[in-house]
Amino acid sequence: MDNYQEAIRKLTLTMNRIDGLYYQAARKLGVKDNTLAIFYALDDGQSHSQKQLCEEWLIPKTTINTIVKELAAEGYLTLHIEKHTREKTICLTPEGREYAAGLLKPLYQMEDAAIRQTLLKHGPAFVQAYADFAENLRNGFDRIFEMSDIEQNEER
Repeated sequence: MDNYQEAIRKLTLTMNRIDGLYYQAARKLGVKDNTLAIFYALDDGQSHSQKQLCEEWLIPKTTINTIVKELAAEGYLTLHIEKHTREKTICLTPEGREYAAGLLKPLYQMEDAAIRQTLLKHGPAFVQAYADFAENLRNGFDRIFEMSDIEQNEER
């Protein structure tokens, strides 16, 4: 593609379609899309802080806090206070791991088939290229918004 804007538009449309597919999947599975994202994030077996989830998954802090409280009340996760910090880590309970496994199984099966087909056609560099694009885009947004913040402060 010679026209970068055309390539960006195609990627943006693709990213929105992917987001929409996960939104639709969450609805069909009977959960909110951000609840699905939190189960997905926590299903890696690691503990995460609310701050990490906000930064990595770009979910607003208030939304994460609400979902975490709901899931803790349902017995799906626990909060642990870390030493030397105010941050709490979030871990799935055994019931939460079992629920997440059932919830995520059809998604993992579909994702496995989709990535297998994609990698056969485009090779393993596809994943790194997509990750690189996301990182370059984040850096660009950071620069633009930092500049906007500086310009706004100078106008005051």
